[in-house]
Amino acid sequence: MRSRESRASSADDRSASSEREAILRAVLQRVSRASVSVAGETVGEIEGGLVVLLGVQDGDTEEDGRWLASKCAQLRIFEDGDGRMNRSVLETSGAVLLISQFTLLADCRKGRRPSFTRAARPQEGEELYEQFAVFLRDDGLTVSMGRFGARMVVELANDGPVTIVIDSSERHRSRGGGSGGV
Repeated sequence: MRSRESRASSADDRSASSEREAILRAVLQRVSRASVSVAGETVGEIEGGLVVLLGVQDGDTEEDGRWLASKCAQLRIFEDGDGRMNRSVLETSGAVLLISQFTLLADCRKGRRPSFTRAARPQEGEELYEQFAVFLRDDGLTVSMGRFGARMVVELANDGPVTIVIDSSERHRSRGGGSGGV
């Protein structure tokens, strides 16, 4: 059982997290193949494209999800005929394996045990995770998914390797002369 001080600290952390900017976070991995299983059963797999690990924070919005899904679909991290990263997963007819992963929002500043108080509550997180998949599909992508809240085994062959981290907070920052768009 946690002490009264520990419970108060957790409440303070939750309150402080709601005052911070919400960050929908995605880790993209370019893959030649990937699969996810739950209790030994394969629940999703793709041959080539992106694995997207998605962390939903308390306070993330549908607009954050729409922007980040569009960014994932259009990010040019696949090679063209000249070997340059100049094509998107859409342009390669690749697929997406979408995995919910609240641990992307770990706060490791204090102590040795990560805090996950910034992660969205399960119902809120699952709703945005499901909506994120809809946004990807609306952009024309084939999407396979893990099972929200389940203990999953993800297997992948990272192609490159290419791994990119994107936060929804980036949509509010300008690129010093750039349009700031997708």
